[in-house]
Amino acid sequence: MNNLNPVALCFLAGCAVFFATTTAQNASTVPVDVGVVLDMESWIGKMGLSCIDMSLSDFYSLNPHYKTRIVLHPRDSGRDVVGAAAAAVDLIKNNKVHAILGPTTSMQANFVIELGQKAHVPILTFTASSPALASLRSPYFFRLTQNDSAQVTAISALVKSYNWRQVVPIYEDDEFGDGMLPYLIDSLQSVNARVPYRSVIDPSATDDQIEEELYKLTTMQTRVFVVHMVPSLAARLFMKANEIGMMTEGYAWILTGVTTNVLDSMDSSVLNAMEGALGVKAYVPKSLELDSFKIRWKRKFLIENHILNEPQLDVFGLWAHDAARALAMAVEKTGDTEFRYKNNPINESKNNLTDLQTLGVSENGEKIREALWEMKFKALTGDYRIVKGELQSASFEIVNVNGNGEKRVGFWNVENGLTKNLSQSGTKPVIWPGDTAAEPKGWEWPVAGKKLRIGVPVKEGYSEFVRVWKNGTGAEGYCMDVFDAAIGMLPYAVPFDYVPFAFPNGSSAGSYDDLIIKVNEGFFDGAVGDITIIANRSNYVDFTLPFTESGVSMVVPTQGNSKNRAWLFLKPLTLDLWITSFCFFVFMGFVVWILEHRTNEQFRGPPSHQIGTSLWFSFCTMAFAQRESLVSNLARFVVLIWFFVVFILTQSYTASLTSLLTVQQLQPTITDINVLLKNQPWVGYQDGSFVFGLLRSVGIEKLRPYDAPDQLHEMFRLGSNNGGIDAAFDEISYVKLFLFKFPDKYIMADPSYKTDGFGFAFPMGSPLVADVSRAVLNVTESEKMNQIQKKWFGEQCNSLPTGSKVTSSRLNLDSFWGLFLITGSAAIIALIVYFIIFLCKEQHTLRRTVNEGSNSSFRDKIRALLKTYDQRDLTSHTFRKSNLHQGDKTIRMIDGGSVKASPSRSNYSVNDTNFELFSESGNSSPMNHRALEMVVRPTMETALGNGEEITEIHVNNN
Repeated sequence: MNNLNPVALCFLAGCAVFFATTTAQNASTVPVDVGVVLDMESWIGKMGLSCIDMSLSDFYSLNPHYKTRIVLHPRDSGRDVVGAAAAAVDLIKNNKVHAILGPTTSMQANFVIELGQKAHVPILTFTASSPALASLRSPYFFRLTQNDSAQVTAISALVKSYNWRQVVPIYEDDEFGDGMLPYLIDSLQSVNARVPYRSVIDPSATDDQIEEELYKLTTMQTRVFVVHMVPSLAARLFMKANEIGMMTEGYAWILTGVTTNVLDSMDSSVLNAMEGALGVKAYVPKSLELDSFKIRWKRKFLIENHILNEPQLDVFGLWAHDAARALAMAVEKTGDTEFRYKNNPINESKNNLTDLQTLGVSENGEKIREALWEMKFKALTGDYRIVKGELQSASFEIVNVNGNGEKRVGFWNVENGLTKNLSQSGTKPVIWPGDTAAEPKGWEWPVAGKKLRIGVPVKEGYSEFVRVWKNGTGAEGYCMDVFDAAIGMLPYAVPFDYVPFAFPNGSSAGSYDDLIIKVNEGFFDGAVGDITIIANRSNYVDFTLPFTESGVSMVVPTQGNSKNRAWLFLKPLTLDLWITSFCFFVFMGFVVWILEHRTNEQFRGPPSHQIGTSLWFSFCTMAFAQRESLVSNLARFVVLIWFFVVFILTQSYTASLTSLLTVQQLQPTITDINVLLKNQPWVGYQDGSFVFGLLRSVGIEKLRPYDAPDQLHEMFRLGSNNGGIDAAFDEISYVKLFLFKFPDKYIMADPSYKTDGFGFAFPMGSPLVADVSRAVLNVTESEKMNQIQKKWFGEQCNSLPTGSKVTSSRLNLDSFWGLFLITGSAAIIALIVYFIIFLCKEQHTLRRTVNEGSNSSFRDKIRALLKTYDQRDLTSHTFRKSNLHQGDKTIRMIDGGSVKASPSRSNYSVNDTNFELFSESGNSSPMNHRALEMVVRPTMETALGNGEEITEIHVNNN
């Protein structure tokens, strides 16, 4: 048996007296042997053993009727993995314990858990928090402390609240430190925070080795650190960090629970070194029971240990108290009256076995395990819940370390996340390292760091954007000035050098993509120039916000350079609209002729005359100059709608033609990419640009590269048939510069493809991206941007209107088909109504025609019907109306025949020999002028003698 220290001996003596008294009072109680394996010389060991003792004493005092009593057998692990294993073997083999409380560390617990599995002895640890222990998958292991993986979400929420983008974890190089790291990295990545470096410190590292690692961190950009190590190693780390100046303004430190939970018991010098750090610790709600226990424990601990300094009970002591209570409840819940061991049947037949192989098996361990597996009760730490062997985490406190210990600044739980947002007013302010309330940005340019190597593309042409100095030591241009202005707005200095990047093999093809790859590989720390932000490049680098216009557009010569001006008057309307309009003019003339032919003398006569009149009437509506009057209401209705269509069509044509004639220099020769796809002329693109792939993807095959605006102008001058081009595609910034150089000769035209303009490229995850992006916004919104543009593009830099990109101004059928549909529908409806009326009015004629030609063919019947339609409608008011005038009065009768009457009403004559006389029944019969005179003279003389006006004369069949 291991030698026990005085504290353990005193504790054993106290336990013996306690259980002897209890046994004397209640001889029926059953003793249950339970082991305790802790680092007895450590603060957690002393505090934990004391809390376990008080927990059992209080528990059995409150429950004197319980039949079981736990008998503790404490062992000192000696802060050693082997010592913890030996203590566990001794307890199982010699003391026949049915459960073990402990051990202290995760590495000690690793082997002890295996022993518990073999002997069916539950292992209850209240300090071993490494997530790696869960991989053992032992049903006899109970983690009655918070799993380290439970706090990583709280840490990542804290990182997100301050918008930190890079975090460096500092952890000890053992199973405890490694176990939490995968969970921490995954959680940080979920809030878009990267881990550019992992700082690993050996648990046995010297102060010099710790200092060397910290100096390495000062040469990096990241200033946010998460410290995950045992309190003793963490204390040494912060003492050294304070010495070398890493606890100053700009740094941010986050402590995990293993250190934060014991801050109250740390030395004041260590707390002073940690001042300004944030920590995540388990949240324990206040209660009267907890306050009472703290007071009693403190009094007892001072008496037993004879110390002068007032001890501080932390959460590990409370977990030890609750774990002992949970075990006592589980033991009583088994209902056993005898707790025994049996030999392992697997090993009974074997000889020469070691101590590990001769371990027995607890007959009651499985029942205790089942009782502990799912347990709930109200404990000192709040609602105590064990689910499948794990203590369920509830909430965490966010604390700020200061010289006096800590102060709470926030909370985190699964339901609500971070509450009392640390950036809100009204909450307790955080004091960061350096005794400042200014939030750290999360990264700084290291004092001892090298200058940034900023790659710049070397290219010909468009030197206004990028121009590399002849000696190759620097660069200038519009892009460089914007970058310099943005860097100048940062609240910290960023030293850098422009490093020219020559085109591969002396050619610019692919140079921009190659430059992006170099940034991704770390050859450059960034890239500045006329670099377009596109999707496939964003897979390798992070871009800042764009600082130029976005998009790719087509540039073509204007109509001023075109020789085909004679037929410009045809340009306002497309061919389909011309054809449709002509067809409708003819159609409307035909409709009007049908509606007017029987009742209007102006639409009668020889066929050629009728056709000419109809077309003349229809086309004259364009100028509203028709002379023919309409007598049919249906015709008037149709023509009224047609007037509206003609008015809109002529006005649109006039406006479009006016635009073509007055701003002809702004009209593109090619306005539709479909023309390029159909005719496949040669198309230009800037050498080395991504536009080449874009044009290939849309189906343009004939492509010619150019480098400079002058070369592009020359290629346009030659034309596609002479080794040049008819159109070119480029980014809007280049196109505008080209138009500045050659005004009134070229113009932007459709199509336009969306891109995000020029941006600065940095390695993925670079903290410079966010800061430079904000600075770019400030530059573009300030007068500084206008000054830069005037410097490189001249005073006329803003003279090109943003709407100068002209699309086709031709009118097409899509804009007017609705009007044509309305007009055509109205005309067809009018024709249907007209023919219905015609058939009803002429039904007697049609019936007689059918009767007379019963043996005739269908064609003869149609011919008879058309002949009837071709005759005048004698019942129409236009043929029945007569006008009587003083002096030379004329009475119009029936079919245009007239009788003239002199003023004295004594002389009458009939001047028409061709007419028909209609009877009341509607039948007609031919009469000559003599018959008419004999019939109507008496009636006329009588009427005129009485001073009556004669409008029509009815003659019966007799």
